[in-house]
Amino acid sequence: MNILGIETSCDETSAAVLQNGRVLSNIISSQLIHKAYGGVVPELASREHERLIVSVVESAVNKANIQKIDLDVIAATAGPGLIGAVMVGLCFAQGLAWSLGIPLVPVNHIEAHIFSGFIQETPDEAVPAENFVSLTVSGGHTLLCVVDRNLHYRVIGRTIDDAAGEAFDKTGKMLGLDYPAGPVIDRLAGEGDPYFHEFPRALTSRSRTSKSYRDNFDFSFSGLKTSVLNYINTREPAFIEQHIPDIAASIQEAIVDVLVEKTVAAAMKFNIGSISVAGGVSANSGLREKMESACNEHGITLSIPKAIYSTDNAAMIATLADLKLSRGIAAPNNYDVAPFASFEHRY
Repeated sequence: MNILGIETSCDETSAAVLQNGRVLSNIISSQLIHKAYGGVVPELASREHERLIVSVVESAVNKANIQKIDLDVIAATAGPGLIGAVMVGLCFAQGLAWSLGIPLVPVNHIEAHIFSGFIQETPDEAVPAENFVSLTVSGGHTLLCVVDRNLHYRVIGRTIDDAAGEAFDKTGKMLGLDYPAGPVIDRLAGEGDPYFHEFPRALTSRSRTSKSYRDNFDFSFSGLKTSVLNYINTREPAFIEQHIPDIAASIQEAIVDVLVEKTVAAAMKFNIGSISVAGGVSANSGLREKMESACNEHGITLSIPKAIYSTDNAAMIATLADLKLSRGIAAPNNYDVAPFASFEHRY
């Protein structure tokens, strides 16, 4: 079975072809137009998707060495995401599926991240063989779930304000770093001292205001942003400029500490021996290193998708559609799909 996946939830236009569970192509076009604005501009994102969607899909089909008439199913992100951006990919998928007379499967973008560890490039690649704790961490979402191989999951924690990726980008902007600031902070952190300044870790064992952190798997990063802003505003500009690598390292350490502590604590509490980390922030080297160290210490197996599958991509959309279809969980749609308003939206 050949599945075409389409992903346009934010600022990546992506298309992928999956054949019998294996990725044949995964084309991603990242929009650079937003750099000048220091963040994603929804209207510009929608226009870029409109401009790129046809060529990206053509590239994915051609790289897979098939033709459109060979497609059996089309899967597309139906949300959550920027509504205009989602609609571009979803409407394109609806029209293409209808013209080819093949089924359309709407996919929840965040669910696709959760199950991105199942993406296969070769026939012998293993998929998770047991229940696992999933940390999905990106610019818009920070989510902790307990997941089983039957694609059932239970949300045990989520951000109550800002996502970790947003915290990276917004604090980086305060430091005058280019957008997206997450990768820049990651690079600078390698040159700085992570213990230069202790920024707050909300809802953790190091939080002065949380007495029930052991059973609280929610996340909060708004206080960190405020703390960084106050720190910058109460120091001389020359001091900040001199210590940017140290400040970046301290910010990264604060964010990573929270993510690792809560994820490992969840695995210990529910007696689960496997952790999966996905989403754009999973590419952060500090998070990967600290999570690997913590998992080794506690005898937990760690799974992190390849960097190309950690950020927004269509291979994860096609993969989740394939998994759901093979298990009889999701029936093909009749092309009449409304965009999902939130992560909790079911189809």
